[in-house]
Amino acid sequence: MFPAGSEAPMSGSVPREMVESLASLVRDVSAIAENCRGPFRKQACDLARRVKLLGPLFDELREGEDSGCAGDGRIDVAGFVSLESALEAAKDLLRSTNESSKLFQGLQKGAISCRFNDVMCQLEKALGGIPYSKLGLTAEVQEQIRLVHSQIKRAKERTEPYDNQLSLDLSSAMYEQETRLDVLRRLSEKLQLYTMDDLKKESLALHEMVIHAGGDPVDHLEQMANTLKKLMDFTMETSDPSDSGKGSWSSSSPVIPEDFRCPMCFELMQDPVIVATGQTYERSCIEKWIDAGLKTCPKTQLTLSHTIITPNYALRSLITQWCESNGVKLPKKPGNCKPGKFGGCVSECDADIGPLLKRLSSTRTEEQRAAAGELRLLAKRNADNRICIAEAGAIPLLVQLLSSSDPRTQEHAVTALLNLSIHDKNKGNIVESGAIPPIVEVLKSGSMEARENAAATLFSLSVVDDYKVAIGNAGAIPALVDLLSVGSQRGKKDAATALFNLSIYQGNKVKAVKAGIVSHLMKLLEDVSAGMMDESLAILAILASNQEGKLAIGQAEPIPVLVDVIKTSSPRNRENGVALLLALCTSSEHHLTVALELGAEEVLKELTESGTARAKRKAGSLLEHMHKFKAEQSAS
Repeated sequence: MFPAGSEAPMSGSVPREMVESLASLVRDVSAIAENCRGPFRKQACDLARRVKLLGPLFDELREGEDSGCAGDGRIDVAGFVSLESALEAAKDLLRSTNESSKLFQGLQKGAISCRFNDVMCQLEKALGGIPYSKLGLTAEVQEQIRLVHSQIKRAKERTEPYDNQLSLDLSSAMYEQETRLDVLRRLSEKLQLYTMDDLKKESLALHEMVIHAGGDPVDHLEQMANTLKKLMDFTMETSDPSDSGKGSWSSSSPVIPEDFRCPMCFELMQDPVIVATGQTYERSCIEKWIDAGLKTCPKTQLTLSHTIITPNYALRSLITQWCESNGVKLPKKPGNCKPGKFGGCVSECDADIGPLLKRLSSTRTEEQRAAAGELRLLAKRNADNRICIAEAGAIPLLVQLLSSSDPRTQEHAVTALLNLSIHDKNKGNIVESGAIPPIVEVLKSGSMEARENAAATLFSLSVVDDYKVAIGNAGAIPALVDLLSVGSQRGKKDAATALFNLSIYQGNKVKAVKAGIVSHLMKLLEDVSAGMMDESLAILAILASNQEGKLAIGQAEPIPVLVDVIKTSSPRNRENGVALLLALCTSSEHHLTVALELGAEEVLKELTESGTARAKRKAGSLLEHMHKFKAEQSAS
């Protein structure tokens, strides 16, 4: 640090773009914290207050440059680079704290407190690495920065006391059938979920958690949804209906909230479900849309990366609460099932399952084919049917038919299993019935439609981590890679999404590389008309985290196409493109040299200004690596 009261002469300058970026980050952190609520409000406000005090430093640096007092450019900006990274981390943490579920934050209090401490450590270290004596700062600003630095240093050494009461109250609300009013009152206050508007935002935050989980189970989701409903009941009972500022829904106003209407039919949703883009629709509407072969999101028109739909339990709970308080007939709860006369299950408006099971067990091929085809259609139609068919015992019979010598029967059987797998509980039943090896055999040697539907089935099953290993060990990956080149557009996408999911497991990355996946993906990436850029980049980015994968990608000389992607493609593709470029350039001087020759620096600078948060970080890291490389080259 600098001596107290000194005003050192300037002998260098900080790049204008860096000063502006740092000043912008300070403003962003301050703005986000203004609206921060929840169990970490105090830590968020303390962090933002300290960061805001850094503002005068950047104001003075900017003024010094404007007045022509910039030095000879010999300042080591490493400390400022570290500070920029620390401020980005602070911004991401505050945004996460602001937008994520407050219930989940309560459960993860220890882990999130550690994140706050990590950010404080980054800030303290970065501030300690800035050459203040070369910046020509006034004594007043020097003193303020010294104060901020000491405050941050003390803060990182101080541990927030553990809120044992919050943990006890959450445990009571989540796992006890009846929860005392004083417990709910404390939770409402500690989590700052006071009004129905707050609770609606919490519901949407839980919804976002499900989406970002990408089909993987979310820990304690059901318990958090039940706790949210208890808090809603408590809020409805204790709030003043005439106080619109509290966000309560008045029983005298039966106007359906816009978020409760399906964007397709504009009716109150009975069974809201989430699609791949994060939008919510009435199940029957979106299933008809998908069944018609449409692969885009009706509201956003974005391509659906997969057609799996996830129940939006949190929103359904809100809709149910609204109906009860407004005298509106409650939506019919899905999944009701009553026994049929043949011992199977009957869902409303559909036939008994029992006779179909008898025909599945027939020795006549035409009987098996017809029954499998009918079950395929029934399982496609709605959630009730998927539950009933599975509970009636159809899954083991369908698995047996995967080995049928009749191609059409085999096709019906694998597609029926695909439709049944949409219901999460059926996934386990399918795997436990020994379905993975015969599904892989269909993928290798069935008709083209059967192969493509087998790929889609494996994708559906692969959302469960344990099944990723089993599917990879069953030999599915080479067959999926083959489908990337010979399948229809839909088949290629099904194969790609399955391969992406499977490659999350480290052992499957090696299998995919040995199966020649990289060359197939590069062809799809270079062929814009194939419409597979999103999927190809996503898989390549995940393979690059493996040494063999990175080597195979590098041998394909991908740098020109990656630079072009970063320059012209969508935000998500630019993000994956720069992540892949960073992985390659930091491990190979050859790739780094090619990227520089192709003008990647300018493209990356633009990305640091207009890309997603992750893309900005990756682009900044790569630019820093390029600058070091060029400096070393000049020195030698």
